[in-house]
Order: sequence, then structure tokens, then C-alpha cells
Amino acid sequence: MANIVKTAFANMGWMMISQIIASVCAFVWTIVTAWYLGPSDYGIFGAAVSFAALFGIIIDFGLPTYLVRSISTDFDNEHLYLDNSISLKLFLAVFYVIAVYLTSMALGWESKLVMMCLLIAIENVIKSYHAVLFSSFQAHEKMKYQAITNTVLNVLTLLFIILITFTDLSLVGIAFAYIFANFIALIYEIFALRKHIIKPKLSFDFDFYKVLLKAGLPFALNGLFYTIYYSIDLVMITQFSTTYATGLYNSAYKLITVLTLFYTIYSSVVFPVMSKLFKNEKDLLRLSFVKSIKYLSLVTIPISVFTMFYGYDIIGIYGAEYIEAGGVLTVLIWTVCFLFINGASSLILNASHQEYSVTKIYSIAAIFNICLNFVLIPNYSVYGAAVSTVLSEILILFLQFYMVSKINQLPDRHLVFDLLKICFASGVLGIVLHVLNLNMWLAMPVSIVVYFAVILLVRTLDKEDKLIIKQIVGK
Repeated sequence: MANIVKTAFANMGWMMISQIIASVCAFVWTIVTAWYLGPSDYGIFGAAVSFAALFGIIIDFGLPTYLVRSISTDFDNEHLYLDNSISLKLFLAVFYVIAVYLTSMALGWESKLVMMCLLIAIENVIKSYHAVLFSSFQAHEKMKYQAITNTVLNVLTLLFIILITFTDLSLVGIAFAYIFANFIALIYEIFALRKHIIKPKLSFDFDFYKVLLKAGLPFALNGLFYTIYYSIDLVMITQFSTTYATGLYNSAYKLITVLTLFYTIYSSVVFPVMSKLFKNEKDLLRLSFVKSIKYLSLVTIPISVFTMFYGYDIIGIYGAEYIEAGGVLTVLIWTVCFLFINGASSLILNASHQEYSVTKIYSIAAIFNICLNFVLIPNYSVYGAAVSTVLSEILILFLQFYMVSKINQLPDRHLVFDLLKICFASGVLGIVLHVLNLNMWLAMPVSIVVYFAVILLVRTLDKEDKLIIKQIVGK
């Protein structure tokens, strides 16, 4: 166990450094982009990103997740998996771009929005190659090079977006900033992969394409339904309301996205480990799942409580034009708590070869979310969309825990007690914030001190947690 934990957390150390840089960069460029574009154009940008994401199944097709699981348990056939995935994506990319362009035209959207959809689709093609190549780094548990790639990508994106603000390129310029940053980062990623792990090449094995597509389909459907219920909001707000309303919702949504980047990093480290544990050590698989929920909840619940009190102050960073989105943020922030727990549940189900169960769950949630949006968005606009997303996450929580119980991996009562302690500490934090009514910047350090003081007082960290910490620091 010691070696597994040390490797996982060494990788997480690299990814955490990358994540801190990525979060800072994303936070800054989100604000700069919102300032530069204004609510209406920012709404167009958000709608284009979400719309292009809805077609992500075509270019992604679940290959990255399938490759991580396959390569991490079968290194001898890595070339077969990786080389054919790279060439297969050439064909998928063509279908993807055409589908995004023609569908946006068919909806009768204005030319500016159609053009943005096309440019974002091109960016997503490049990002899809990042995901495939990352699968080798993850399978070999050499996250250092993925972390460096992420850092290069995010720093370049920030620099390019800042440069664009000194031009009159507006929406088109922002899109090209993303495209160029992703392309340059991809060049570095290919170089690092060739030097340290494997030299990928194009291989056109059409029979193996069928294997990849069939195996990747459940992961692809899972991603599709997840994208639908989490991204369809912006598209439906654009269709039923205004691009101004879309811009308000997108400003809150982007802040949530910055937070969820942490989970993306966490899952890229933990999923390969879980896959190996499922094959070799089932007891450690359950421990990995339990600790994932506990540690993620330790972070997300207090953040959500803090945001409830200071949502309008946080949104105020965008400027007075966006202040209405503060209420949306106070609702939408709770998706982070459920998203992280649901994500951990998806990891254990996927690692246990229960990907079809995850697909079914997200398909139900997607339908549920769309139905709610049809009812809530026309009546309550952006607030209805936010409530719809939170309720969808709660539905997923119940469905996934039901499926986890069927594979005998449901956490025991000790996790329930730990979560109650975390909720108690977060509740104390909320009371303190309400009583003191501090300025947001002063409330931040006070919140950290109060929260972790209560966490220690109620003994939230048990012997296993302390053992894991000792193994991480090498003692």
C-alpha cells in the first residue's frame, strides 16, 4: 500500500502545482475575457463552448478513459492502443467539425455565433489529442509531463488572451488565443511522450478501430450525457432567453469550472490506481473510494458555505455589469460538492468495469435536467438553470450509490460520521461568517482558521489518514 500511496501522491504533487497555476491563470483570463467582451459577447462565447461540447462524443468517443484502463493493465500492447487511437481521431475530427457547423447553421443562429462554434470545435479537436496522449502519462503514472503540458497550456492561454485585449479582434481573437495555446502545448506533449515513454505513430488498423469504438462507446455515452446535463443550460438559455442572460450564467459557471479543475487532476491520478486495485487488491479499491469522498468533501463543502455568504462579492470581481450573477453562483456552487462525490463514484464504477451503469445513470440525469430546463428556464431564467443543475447532481448521487452498493463497495458508517463532522465544521464556519459579517478578503483567512480548528477539535482525521500523510511525506 505504501508504494501505491506514495506514487499516487507524488503524481498528485506535480498535478497540484500545475493545478494551482492553471486555476490562477483560468481565474485571471476568465475575468479579463468577461471584462473585454461584456455580458452579451461573453454569452455568445459561453454558448459556443457549451454547444460544441454537446458534440464531444464524436471526437472523444470515450477513448481516453478506455486507453488509461487498458494500457495501465497491458503495457505490452500500448502501441496498438495508442497509435490506432491517434489515427482514428483524424476521421472523427472531420465528422465532428462538420456536425457542429451544420447544426449551428440549422438552428438559425447569427453568423457571429456560428463562427464561434466552428472555431471552438477546432480547439476541441486539438484538446482531444491532448486527452489521448495524456492517457499514456496516466497509465504509466508519470504525471510530471502532463503537469508541465497543462502549465504550458494555461500560461500561454493567459498570455494570448491578454494580448488579444489590446486588439479589436474581440470574439474571434479570444477563440484563436485558445487554439494557438493548445497547439503549442500539444507540440511539447508529443516531444515529452516520445522522449520519456513511447514514440507514437500513425497506425491504420481498421479492424482494431472497431474494438476501440465498441469499447469506448459506454465511456463516450457517459461523457455525452454528463455534458448534456451540465452544459445544455447555456445553450437553452441562449435559445429561450438572451445572450445577455447567457453571459450572466456563464460568468458564474466559469468560476465553478475553475474549481472543478481540481477534481479533473485528482481523477487523472486516482483512476489508473483504482484500475490496478480492482485487478489485484479489492480491499484497497474500497479504501481509495472512501478516502476520495472524504478528502474531496473536506475541501468542497466549506468552499460552498463561504460562497453562499460572499457570492455577490465574488462575482463583483467581473464588474458591475455581472453583479446579477451573484445569486446564480450561490446556487450553482453546490454542484461542486455533489460533482466531486459523484465523480469518485464514477471512478470506482468505471474501474470496476461498470461503465454501462454509469452511462445509464447519466442518461437518466440528462433527460431529467433537460425536462427541468424546459420548465424552469422560461419562467426563472438563469436561476432556473442553476437549480436544475443542482437537482440533477443530487439525482446522480442517489443512483450511483445504489450501483456502488450492488458491487459491494458501498462505504461503511465511518465515512458517514466523517461527513457529519465535515458538515458540522462547515456549519460552525457559516455561523461565524454570519455573526462577524466581515469583508470578503478578511473573511477568507478567518474562515480557514475557524474551519480547520473545528476539523481538528472533532478529530476528523483518523489513524488511516495520519498514516497516509506520513507515507506522502516519506516518514
